[in-house]
Amino acid sequence: MDGKADGKAARAALFEEHRPHLRAVAYRMLGSLSEAEDALQEAWLRYDRTDTAGVDNLGGWLTTVVSRVCLNLLRTRAQRREEPLEPAGPDGEPGPPRIPDPLLRREGVVDPEQEVLLADSVGLALMVVMESLSPAERVAFVLHDLFAVPFDEIAPLIEKTTAATRQLASRARRKVQGQAPAPDPDLGRQRAAVDAFFAAARDGDLDALLAVLDPDVVLRADGGTALARHTVVHTGAGTVAGQAVLWGTLSPFARPALVNGTAGAVVIGDNGRALSIMAFTVVDGAIAAIDVLTDPRRLAALDLTAFRNA
Repeated sequence: MDGKADGKAARAALFEEHRPHLRAVAYRMLGSLSEAEDALQEAWLRYDRTDTAGVDNLGGWLTTVVSRVCLNLLRTRAQRREEPLEPAGPDGEPGPPRIPDPLLRREGVVDPEQEVLLADSVGLALMVVMESLSPAERVAFVLHDLFAVPFDEIAPLIEKTTAATRQLASRARRKVQGQAPAPDPDLGRQRAAVDAFFAAARDGDLDALLAVLDPDVVLRADGGTALARHTVVHTGAGTVAGQAVLWGTLSPFARPALVNGTAGAVVIGDNGRALSIMAFTVVDGAIAAIDVLTDPRRLAALDLTAFRNA
């Protein structure tokens, strides 16, 4: 019995060594922290009942297992047809995707676990765009572009040829690059733009807002839940500036935060209740995208203690 227990403990220890990487893969695939944990639990169960003595690359094997679990979850989402619960566009297409779970921490605070999750600077805007990819596109893009898995290893997972897998990733890449520009790598420049935005909103200064917003800025505000989505999208500096002026009274309650590694804010009212989480994508000193989570149930599920005590 002791030998079996020791063997199980050793296998568990090996799995834990790979857990940070596997969690990062699952989060990027699913955009949900709770579903990512569920995927890891399912991967552990599959690993626990499989003889892996002949596996030369356990990390690669586990990545494939987690990816397959995530692919099944993504396909289940599509089969449930959750997206049509959102307002449809004029062409009859489903409305914009729900904003994924944000990763939050205070600026200047080191969080090693988040550093692994955000090693590739996967900002919230990118995560939002990835929500619009098909399951196969998302798997191919995440594994190849974010984790450098070769196409010939991804192809069997999504039941495609290597050439078709390469095409899927390329198509996904074009969508991502077109809708989620890479943020300014200088966090100080990001914060300066965000601070200027809140100052202008507080003062109701429309000209100052227009100066800090990219002409083609996109604002996505998600007040929906998994069962009743209603993400609202506004585009263009004039429209977004007008919305920001309406939020001016909230500016004093905005507390600086890093949201998926980029400058953002957690807005907490006088009563300590979270009102919103705002993520900004700053490109060349201008705000190109704003993603806002306002759904009370999703906000209540987040640990915002560090921001309430700030």
